[in-house]
Amino acid sequence: MTRKTRRLWLVLICIACFGTAIGLILRAFSSDIVFFVTPSQIVASPPPDHRLVKLGGMVVAGSVHYSKHKETPVVTFDVTDGRTAVTVTYQGILPDLFREGQSVIVIGTVTSKHRFTASEVLAKHDETYMPKEVADALRKSGKWDPRFGPPPPDIWHSNQN
Repeated sequence: MTRKTRRLWLVLICIACFGTAIGLILRAFSSDIVFFVTPSQIVASPPPDHRLVKLGGMVVAGSVHYSKHKETPVVTFDVTDGRTAVTVTYQGILPDLFREGQSVIVIGTVTSKHRFTASEVLAKHDETYMPKEVADALRKSGKWDPRFGPPPPDIWHSNQN
Protein backbone atom coordinates (compact mmCIF):
# COMPACT_ATOMS: atom_id res chain seq x y z
CA MET A 1 0.00 0.00 0.00
CA THR A 2 1.41 3.35 -0.96
CA ARG A 3 1.60 6.39 1.23
CA LYS A 4 -1.17 8.19 -0.68
CA THR A 5 -3.49 5.21 -0.34
CA ARG A 6 -2.89 4.97 3.42
CA ARG A 7 -3.53 8.70 3.80
CA LEU A 8 -6.75 8.41 1.77
CA TRP A 9 -8.00 5.52 3.95
CA LEU A 10 -7.14 7.48 7.11
CA VAL A 11 -9.06 10.54 5.88
CA LEU A 12 -12.08 8.39 4.91
CA ILE A 13 -12.11 6.66 8.31
CA CYS A 14 -11.88 10.03 10.11
CA ILE A 15 -14.80 11.40 8.05
CA ALA A 16 -16.89 8.28 8.77
CA CYS A 17 -16.15 8.52 12.52
CA PHE A 18 -16.97 12.23 12.57
CA GLY A 19 -20.25 11.65 10.71
CA THR A 20 -21.21 8.83 13.07
CA ALA A 21 -20.47 11.00 16.11
CA ILE A 22 -22.57 13.87 14.75
CA GLY A 23 -25.43 11.47 13.99
CA LEU A 24 -25.36 10.03 17.51
CA ILE A 25 -25.31 13.50 19.07
CA LEU A 26 -28.26 14.70 16.97
CA ARG A 27 -30.23 11.57 17.81
CA ALA A 28 -29.58 12.04 21.53
CA PHE A 29 -30.73 15.66 21.43
CA SER A 30 -33.72 15.12 19.16
CA SER A 31 -35.98 14.26 22.09
CA ASP A 32 -34.92 17.44 23.94
CA ILE A 33 -35.50 19.86 21.07
CA VAL A 34 -38.72 21.87 21.42
CA PHE A 35 -40.01 23.51 18.22
CA PHE A 36 -42.01 26.75 18.14
CA VAL A 37 -45.27 26.55 16.19
CA THR A 38 -48.25 28.79 15.53
CA PRO A 39 -51.92 27.75 15.56
CA SER A 40 -52.01 27.86 11.73
CA GLN A 41 -49.07 25.45 11.53
CA ILE A 42 -50.72 23.03 13.98
CA VAL A 43 -53.95 22.98 11.97
CA ALA A 44 -52.12 22.63 8.63
CA SER A 45 -49.78 19.83 9.73
CA PRO A 46 -49.94 18.71 13.36
CA PRO A 47 -46.69 17.48 14.93
CA PRO A 48 -46.43 13.79 15.87
CA ASP A 49 -48.29 12.60 18.97
CA HIS A 50 -46.51 13.20 22.27
CA ARG A 51 -44.02 15.60 20.61
CA LEU A 52 -43.32 18.55 22.92
CA VAL A 53 -43.79 21.91 21.14
CA LYS A 54 -44.08 25.59 22.02
CA LEU A 55 -47.29 27.19 20.80
CA GLY A 56 -47.27 30.97 20.56
CA GLY A 57 -49.95 33.53 19.88
CA MET A 58 -52.51 35.83 21.46
CA VAL A 59 -55.14 34.74 23.99
CA VAL A 60 -58.56 35.26 22.39
CA ALA A 61 -60.69 37.70 24.40
CA GLY A 62 -63.65 35.98 26.07
CA SER A 63 -62.24 32.48 25.60
CA VAL A 64 -60.79 31.91 29.09
CA HIS A 65 -62.83 29.43 31.18
CA TYR A 66 -61.89 28.30 34.69
CA SER A 67 -62.86 25.01 36.36
CA LYS A 68 -61.44 22.50 38.84
CA HIS A 69 -60.39 18.89 38.51
CA LYS A 70 -60.29 17.51 42.06
CA GLU A 71 -58.35 20.33 43.80
CA THR A 72 -56.31 21.44 40.76
CA PRO A 73 -57.45 24.49 38.81
CA VAL A 74 -58.07 23.84 35.10
CA VAL A 75 -58.04 26.67 32.56
CA THR A 76 -59.23 26.41 28.96
CA PHE A 77 -58.53 29.23 26.51
CA ASP A 78 -58.01 29.83 22.80
CA VAL A 79 -54.70 30.96 21.28
CA THR A 80 -54.74 32.60 17.84
CA ASP A 81 -52.22 33.89 15.35
CA GLY A 82 -54.83 35.98 13.56
CA ARG A 83 -55.74 33.28 11.04
CA THR A 84 -56.86 30.33 13.15
CA ALA A 85 -57.24 29.39 16.81
CA VAL A 86 -56.30 26.37 18.91
CA THR A 87 -57.98 25.52 22.23
CA VAL A 88 -55.48 25.07 25.06
CA THR A 89 -56.16 23.17 28.28
CA TYR A 90 -53.86 23.78 31.25
CA GLN A 91 -53.96 22.29 34.75
CA GLY A 92 -52.28 24.51 37.31
CA ILE A 93 -51.92 28.10 38.39
CA LEU A 94 -51.49 30.65 35.62
CA PRO A 95 -48.75 33.31 35.75
CA ASP A 96 -49.77 36.75 37.02
CA LEU A 97 -49.21 38.37 33.62
CA PHE A 98 -51.68 36.03 31.86
CA ARG A 99 -54.58 38.04 30.40
CA GLU A 100 -57.04 37.90 27.53
CA GLY A 101 -55.72 39.71 24.47
CA GLN A 102 -52.11 39.30 25.68
CA SER A 103 -49.39 37.29 23.97
CA VAL A 104 -48.60 33.89 25.45
CA ILE A 105 -46.37 30.90 24.86
CA VAL A 106 -47.56 27.48 26.00
CA ILE A 107 -45.43 24.35 26.11
CA GLY A 108 -47.13 21.01 25.68
CA THR A 109 -48.48 18.48 23.20
CA VAL A 110 -51.11 18.54 20.46
CA THR A 111 -54.01 16.23 21.30
CA SER A 112 -56.03 16.82 18.10
CA LYS A 113 -56.07 19.25 15.18
CA HIS A 114 -57.57 22.13 17.20
CA ARG A 115 -56.72 21.05 20.78
CA PHE A 116 -53.53 21.46 22.78
CA THR A 117 -52.65 20.24 26.29
CA ALA A 118 -50.20 22.57 28.00
CA SER A 119 -47.73 21.57 30.70
CA GLU A 120 -46.43 25.14 31.12
CA VAL A 121 -47.79 28.62 30.35
CA LEU A 122 -45.46 31.59 29.82
CA ALA A 123 -47.08 35.03 29.75
CA LYS A 124 -45.02 37.78 28.20
CA HIS A 125 -44.59 41.43 29.13
CA ASP A 126 -45.95 43.88 26.62
CA GLU A 127 -43.49 45.41 24.18
CA THR A 128 -43.14 48.62 26.19
CA TYR A 129 -41.80 46.92 29.32
CA MET A 130 -38.22 47.81 30.17
CA PRO A 131 -36.33 47.07 33.40
CA LYS A 132 -35.22 50.14 35.38
CA GLU A 133 -31.53 49.29 34.99
CA VAL A 134 -31.83 49.12 31.20
CA ALA A 135 -33.76 52.41 31.04
CA ASP A 136 -31.09 54.12 33.18
CA ALA A 137 -28.26 52.79 31.02
CA LEU A 138 -29.97 53.96 27.81
CA ARG A 139 -30.72 57.38 29.23
CA LYS A 140 -27.11 57.85 30.38
CA SER A 141 -25.70 56.72 27.04
CA GLY A 142 -28.02 59.04 25.11
CA LYS A 143 -29.57 56.17 23.15
CA TRP A 144 -33.09 56.40 24.64
CA ASP A 145 -35.76 55.12 22.22
CA PRO A 146 -38.67 57.60 21.97
CA ARG A 147 -41.14 54.70 21.53
CA PHE A 148 -40.89 54.23 25.31
CA GLY A 149 -42.00 57.80 26.02
CA PRO A 150 -39.87 60.57 27.43
CA PRO A 151 -36.60 59.55 29.05
CA PRO A 152 -36.78 58.85 32.78
CA PRO A 153 -35.73 61.73 35.02
CA ASP A 154 -32.10 61.87 36.09
CA ILE A 155 -32.68 61.02 39.76
CA TRP A 156 -28.98 61.04 40.64
CA HIS A 157 -28.38 64.64 39.56
CA SER A 158 -31.69 65.96 40.91
CA ASN A 159 -30.91 64.48 44.38
CA GLN A 160 -27.48 66.14 44.52
CA ASN A 161 -28.84 69.68 43.90
